[in-house]
Amino acid sequence: MPQIAGKTELLWLKAQTIFDAATPQAEKIKGITNGFIWASSAIMLVVVALTIYIPIKYRARAGSPEPKQLGGHRAMEALMISIPLLLVIGFFFWSVKVMSAILPAHANRKPDVIITGHQWWWQANYPAAKVTAANEIHLPVGRPLLLQLNGADVIHDWWVPALGGKMDMIPGIRNFLWLTIHKPGVYEGACSEFCGQEHAWMRIRVVAQLPADYQRWLVANATDEELPVDSMAKAGQALFVNASCSSCHRISGTSAAGLQGPDLTHFGSRSTMLAGMMANNPENLYRWLTDPQKVKSGAHMPRFIFGSDSLRALTAYLSHLR
Repeated sequence: MPQIAGKTELLWLKAQTIFDAATPQAEKIKGITNGFIWASSAIMLVVVALTIYIPIKYRARAGSPEPKQLGGHRAMEALMISIPLLLVIGFFFWSVKVMSAILPAHANRKPDVIITGHQWWWQANYPAAKVTAANEIHLPVGRPLLLQLNGADVIHDWWVPALGGKMDMIPGIRNFLWLTIHKPGVYEGACSEFCGQEHAWMRIRVVAQLPADYQRWLVANATDEELPVDSMAKAGQALFVNASCSSCHRISGTSAAGLQGPDLTHFGSRSTMLAGMMANNPENLYRWLTDPQKVKSGAHMPRFIFGSDSLRALTAYLSHLR
């Protein structure tokens, strides 16, 4: 857990489970999960009850002869076989029904959002609006959404429990997921396929918004960078564009057009940074720029030997990008 001035940042502590379903898809998964829980609980109770009852009922008593060995209870044997078999068959068909409901064919419909998993961050492209974002995925509520899920380097796995489906993101293969979010809110998840050293800090943050708010967000994020006004931020902009930063990161409206790292055009508007690892504020950003490997070991951003004035200028510039 990242440390800030001697205090631990307790991000991502809110429990997110399939039982807080926020989509019809999650409701169906919740239903079959409850079915499994009730069935397994009933079986466990029967087993525990028999485990207690039989030793007490048939325990050896003083002077008792060797008990007679009985066999051929075909009715009992049939019952012991048929009940588990019926449960397996029932849950098999229930599972197929749920899978068909939550993963209907997408035919030739174009995806609303294309989400790509990288080591160790998320890229979100909104084709219709020509918007690119990173790590915080904004989605509208109240309408069916088709997500296209891609893997850029290794296999990742998209899973936001409250939104339902869990889907692999495999390089070279396009997978799809349907969502219809019921209510606005922030829904949290994580990459659920081990993808390398910083897998544990590849968090997902979905911001579900009312249609009007979502549209305003799209419009705002379709714009170029917000031009810096103070001298410190201007110095940071010049440094960013002319140094190696622009080779890996894109900022719309500037010559920075790198595609290896997250798009930073509206970096300052995000509530967290480093895929949910810590709050997005100038103090954390300065620490990250000073020594990325010390903050998130294994990240693909190398350490650049900038002086403190340069680091403050970069921090001021990136923080103002809203």
